[in-house]
Amino acid sequence: MTLTELRYIIALARERHFGRAAAACFISQPTLSVAVKKLEDELGAVLFERGKTDVRITPLGERIVVQAKRVMEEVEGVKRIAGQDQDPLDGPLRLGAIYTVAPYLLPQLIPALHKQAPKMPLVIEENYTARLQERLLQGELDVIIISLPFAEPGLEVRALYDEPFMVVLPAGHPWRERSAIAVKELAEEPVLMLGTGHCFREQVLSVCPDCQRSVASDDPLARAMEGGSLETIRHMVASGLGVTVLPCTAAGADRYAQRLLILKRFKSPVPKRRVALAWRKGFYRPQAVAALAKAIRTCKLSCVEFVGK
Repeated sequence: MTLTELRYIIALARERHFGRAAAACFISQPTLSVAVKKLEDELGAVLFERGKTDVRITPLGERIVVQAKRVMEEVEGVKRIAGQDQDPLDGPLRLGAIYTVAPYLLPQLIPALHKQAPKMPLVIEENYTARLQERLLQGELDVIIISLPFAEPGLEVRALYDEPFMVVLPAGHPWRERSAIAVKELAEEPVLMLGTGHCFREQVLSVCPDCQRSVASDDPLARAMEGGSLETIRHMVASGLGVTVLPCTAAGADRYAQRLLILKRFKSPVPKRRVALAWRKGFYRPQAVAALAKAIRTCKLSCVEFVGK
């Protein structure tokens, strides 16, 4: 039994698919299959049921995977002890960020962090909150940038900034002369949103539940009005398909300035989200997290309000 084999069964238990698990481990599928079968033969137990299209973990397999995760955590502990005398700002930091933050924060964060910690490059992953949380808990990421609320035993959370939402209209919209828009008025319009799985979609629906009517229709066009990214939604609004709500950092990234898009503030109370960092309790490089937070606070995000210290 090897640590590599334990890492493989953890990945297979998570992905429930040999191909995806192999890709996550950066190996070929046959290599993964052989390694898992070798471990099962050594243990004299079946850990996974193989189907034609998927993989199911057995009850015994679930218990063994839980123990494998504990072993890997202890290995990280050994690494922490070995690295206590090393510079915590020397070496890559594995950073995850949700899709609605990364494109708008990272262009400023990268140069700011490089000034503070030039020997600490970022290995970056964009993903959904749930996926980032899972990878953080499994030790595959070091720190993640997410939107609150967010809570998970074993994780530390540090608020960074509050980001107000804005309404984005196509040029020529009847609201173009308005100084601000009330949240309840959104339900009168076709509202373009991100697809299921994006936390920002849920945040928009939490402040405007009636906007759900815009995306609940069986009409194929209504379903098509769900975008895979904020940039895709901006393009659809610019084309005149509807209106949308964006976090202010995304709304200001305006390639169509003064031509095809109009930005409007909300009337008070202005809906907003709080962006935060999360990392594992006991993470052996707390100085790296502190440097990351400090660099974020130096970013020129004029529309946000930084919180805390």
